[in-house]
Amino acid sequence: MYKQNYLSKISYKKEIVPGIFDMRVVCKEIAQQAKPGQFLNIKCCEGLTAILRRPISICDIDTKNQEIRFIFQVKGNGTKLLALKKVGDNIDILGPLGNGYYINDQYTNPLLVGGGIGVFPLLMLIKSISSQNSTVYLGFKNKEMVVLEKDFHKVCSNLQIATDDGSYGHKGYVTQLMEKKLQKDPVDIVYACGPEPMLRLVNNTCKKYNIPCQISLEQRMGCGIGACLVCACKIKTTQDWEYKHVCKDGPVFWGNEVIFDD
Repeated sequence: MYKQNYLSKISYKKEIVPGIFDMRVVCKEIAQQAKPGQFLNIKCCEGLTAILRRPISICDIDTKNQEIRFIFQVKGNGTKLLALKKVGDNIDILGPLGNGYYINDQYTNPLLVGGGIGVFPLLMLIKSISSQNSTVYLGFKNKEMVVLEKDFHKVCSNLQIATDDGSYGHKGYVTQLMEKKLQKDPVDIVYACGPEPMLRLVNNTCKKYNIPCQISLEQRMGCGIGACLVCACKIKTTQDWEYKHVCKDGPVFWGNEVIFDD
């Protein structure tokens, strides 16, 4: 399905931790269409300074105010230029793009696992899940990088945070919290988003306990609509495997479909 680009006005901007920006734009069309797990492809500037758009996950939507919220980390020239934008500026946004998370009321004990910048799309997801037994585990490098804790507390009764260095919450990886829960508590689906090493562990652990999982892959993208081959990933088929596009066929896939290269 063809996706249109929209010139959208920035209504809110804040640097929530060093190098990570919380931004909201007004766009009725995207706010009405967006689903958890989908993303935006954002034009960060005019001219040749940063030609390609930057894919950024949708963190949340506000249909009443027709706003889309996204959070991004400054990593290169494109996101650096985006971070210089001010409230009132217009930015060119293509979206919503991709396939999001599969949500079904049959899952009464879901577990959401996020790591680093992968925690952002889980906020919209947890708000969209009707189950009252949802659990969210978020992992960060250290206390200074912890974000969205208050936002998740408002919509989730069972939230735990892990930091690699133990400066806040559980000391260690978020996947350690996940395995402890799977050992003792009923979980019928796991939703995850984060760096590839984390997703690989999530996927392997879910296979170990025979629990379905959905993972959102983070890949470099070019066009964002499946026209180029930049974001190809290996997906199992009935016979063998094939390449699919993270931007068009994902970014969310069932864990048992994904082949992680060694």
